Amino acid sequence: MTMKQPTQRGFTLIEIMVVMVILGLLVAVVAPNIMGRSDQAKVTIAKTQMSNIANALDMYRLDNGHYPSTQQGLEALVERPSGSPEPRNWNPDGYLKSVPEDPWGNEYQYMSPGVEGPYDLYSYGADGQEGGDGDAADISVHDLD
Repeated sequence: MTMKQPTQRGFTLIEIMVVMVILGLLVAVVAPNIMGRSDQAKVTIAKTQMSNIANALDMYRLDNGHYPSTQQGLEALVERPSGSPEPRNWNPDGYLKSVPEDPWGNEYQYMSPGVEGPYDLYSYGADGQEGGDGDAADISVHDLD
């Protein structure tokens, strides 16, 4: 009885190179789309965080009759501020658990009274500096609507 030897067939160099070219094309097409969405996601997170901070600022104003001063800053939403103007009816639980950093690791900028309203709240964007275009553009609470 003769046993048949199994034939072994592997991939040729050409077949492997074709697969590599196809994978390279897929990466070239998909990677920019994924990277662009990451930057857009950070902008969306910043807008959501600013909306939450704005709601906390409004609650602070309802309780105390005014927004925190620029000097008191956003920390007045976490801990009872000292100095003028003194909060009349500060919530002992605070208005935020903590003041978040923007998605790029920078502090949100707060000023009261503001230039565009009773307060200004904004992020400097990806570059962490005032001004800029694209991902580096400033994001203001007044742009959320």
